[in-house]
Amino acid sequence: MNTATAVLYDATVAHVRRADPPYSFAHRMYLWLTDLDDLPRLPWWLRPFARFDGRDHFARGEPGDIRSKLDTWLASRGVDLHGGQVVMLASARVLGYVFNPITVYWCHTPDGALACVVAEVHNTYGGRHAYLLHEDLKADKEFYVSPFQEMTGEYRMHLPRPDELLALTVVLHHGGDPALTATLRGVRRPIGTRTLARFLLGRPLQPQRVAALIRRHGLALWRRKAPIAARTGQNTAGALHG
Repeated sequence: MNTATAVLYDATVAHVRRADPPYSFAHRMYLWLTDLDDLPRLPWWLRPFARFDGRDHFARGEPGDIRSKLDTWLASRGVDLHGGQVVMLASARVLGYVFNPITVYWCHTPDGALACVVAEVHNTYGGRHAYLLHEDLKADKEFYVSPFQEMTGEYRMHLPRPDELLALTVVLHHGGDPALTATLRGVRRPIGTRTLARFLLGRPLQPQRVAALIRRHGLALWRRKAPIAARTGQNTAGALHG
């Protein structure tokens, strides 16, 4: 099993909604941190449970692997990494299905300097949108990810490249006030057949479970009579808990 450039994180994702009605949750999960130019190569019997596929990221239907599609997307925004390293934090496909509410790419120049960070967001109806982030890690909200959040707002993110610890934070501000805080905290685990098997057995069908939990949290907000925001723009399908 060739996983020299990949690690796993035993992680917890948490959301805190501050708008009325308030709501919060936390769930355990595991994530991969891997070099896009050297994705993990697993034994044949593990491949159905941990696979990375270009079809799951960026433009739907566009050919290519994840790295080539990222480079194309960056080029359309005037960014050329000149072959520099890209490190991706994401979930892998499990039995042909994956759902990544957020995928983070740390993009470097050939000398190792960080050129930019890309945060790619997916919703549960197949919508996708990526944000190009520079030093301030701020971005206006451009993608309708929840029927319980307005389209207006600004994301302020703290996305340090993980090392021994994973500690990412995304805060959605409405009118200067934080409306939603999402955190991802984790501890690095060495990859081996035993470690991966433990995650696969202890948290089976993780992508399917994540998608189901998001729908469950949406239903809980609906039952609490959370106001429904108007749907505008192209990517209007609801997804992430609001």
